[in-house]
Amino acid sequence: MSRYAAMFERLNGDGAFGAFLMLGDPDLQTSARLLDEVIGGGADMIEVGIPFSDPVADGPVIQAAAQRALAAGVRVGDCLDLIASLRGRNSDVPIGILTYANIVAARTGFMRDAAEAGADSLLIADVPAMEAEPLVREMEQAGIEPVLIAAANTADATLTRIASLSKAYTYCVSRAGITGTHASGQFDARLIGRVKSAGAPPPIFGFGISKPAHVRAALDAGAKGVICGSAIVDLVSRREDVRSFVQSLKAVTRNDSVAE
Repeated sequence: MSRYAAMFERLNGDGAFGAFLMLGDPDLQTSARLLDEVIGGGADMIEVGIPFSDPVADGPVIQAAAQRALAAGVRVGDCLDLIASLRGRNSDVPIGILTYANIVAARTGFMRDAAEAGADSLLIADVPAMEAEPLVREMEQAGIEPVLIAAANTADATLTRIASLSKAYTYCVSRAGITGTHASGQFDARLIGRVKSAGAPPPIFGFGISKPAHVRAALDAGAKGVICGSAIVDLVSRREDVRSFVQSLKAVTRNDSVAE
């Protein structure tokens, strides 16, 4: 059983909470500590970014984090070392990488190296579903579960393709555009229904989760969990308490919880 499947089984109907961090932000030592903090705060799954100069899917908060990490000299090998170190400290939490095609293409054996480091899944944000199959096959050969993105305007035929290629979960974006905090907290239950009807892996909402009420709304729309990124990365930039923030959002994923 994959770590993602085991996580969903362990949650027994509660929502999954995923925490995103940019690896190497603001430096390698602090980054390693922050990974432990979000797990200590209750994160069920971890999504990590590899710093890249042109992260087209990311908003200003995560772009700035990538620039801080790059300025500190962080490179792909350092990120894989951080993942391996985390895996050595935690054998159960699923670890997913969100990155871009240039990063994957520039390092021969990227999928193999990621799997050996202990990563469980890979989402290549700038590769559309219609072009993903060769990369998905490479992931599967390396033992990495592919994750693809679904949006409200994704065509039914594309959702069918996403369902056939995805494994760990389906990354459902809550709005058009780039990552960032969410003003309205509106989550499209129709998208979740379409993802489920297509037979895709469990739908997880991302892009904009920043408050307990957002978590509750996303789960009420039918998602199996959420991923919070920009709000956590913003706290990192301001050197504020990440662990307590994760605790406050994770608390809402329990079936008997009420969002504040």
